[in-house]
Amino acid sequence: MEDRSTLVAAARDSIRKGSKSFAAASALFDRETRERVWLLYAWCRRCDDLIDDQDHGGALGSAVGVTERLAAVRDRTALAFAGKPSGDQAFDALGLVARETGLTLEMAGAVIDGFALDAADWQPRSEADLMRYCWHVAGAVGVMMAVVMGVSPADEDTLDRACDLGLAFQLANISRDLAEDDAAQRCYVPLEWLAELDIPPGEQMKPMHRKAMAKLAQRMCRMAHAHECSARIGAGRLQPRQRWAILAAAGIYGEIAREVERRGTSAWDSRTVVSNGRKLQWIARAGLRALRPVPRSCHKGADARRHTRSDLIAYASKQGVPLP
Repeated sequence: MEDRSTLVAAARDSIRKGSKSFAAASALFDRETRERVWLLYAWCRRCDDLIDDQDHGGALGSAVGVTERLAAVRDRTALAFAGKPSGDQAFDALGLVARETGLTLEMAGAVIDGFALDAADWQPRSEADLMRYCWHVAGAVGVMMAVVMGVSPADEDTLDRACDLGLAFQLANISRDLAEDDAAQRCYVPLEWLAELDIPPGEQMKPMHRKAMAKLAQRMCRMAHAHECSARIGAGRLQPRQRWAILAAAGIYGEIAREVERRGTSAWDSRTVVSNGRKLQWIARAGLRALRPVPRSCHKGADARRHTRSDLIAYASKQGVPLP
């Protein structure tokens, strides 16, 4: 197994290539936390790429062999938690950060179940299904990130808030990427939502449905805002530099949702991005917010959440994981 410095360097390269927004926010952490965040990110990115046959995102690859690739992800993850070499730097990185922080195989398994949903070409039927998907692919990652930052695995409320940040991120991403997902023959908008507005499944991005889809995207963005507010409450319990980084990330991803909501029917004419200048502004703004108490508006906004981490865990357990 490679030494720590080699794994950290590879993880740093992965986050710089795979997520410029997250890389910018991670720079605000103290060195130890920053490196651990990179190590966890490397595993998440590698799992995603293996399942979708990609290299740090981009166009989806072949679905041939996805069942075997999913099994490989589970096997290598189990090796990582057992402290054994996996033959893959990203999985060895997970094993390293797990030993340093107390991450568990159960936490990682919740994330892998999200990859299984994608591998099975799963589409949410209800809002609860949508939020269950967001839990697996992002909320569960938020929980792991919180533990990496030193939050106790027994601190349920703070872990709930960390989950909410992941949920907010994923809702923003889904609303932004509706056209890209449609091109890849994926749709994460609940079938019940489409039916409410008489949008036939598979036709959601056709021009005649653009206005209706803008309404659904705005609905998703409002949900993201509620979870972002909850996450900001949790961030208030972190160490100063960690709080700064999380608030910066929340602001950057929150702007994606706010911009999609503002653009309305033109939200998918071009990809919604946050410029480097705006990222720097959010980093500065987050620094000020980190010094102040959580505003009352956040508490009020968080009250609009309709799905909690415990709800989603129970729902996911009841539904089971589909086979690819």
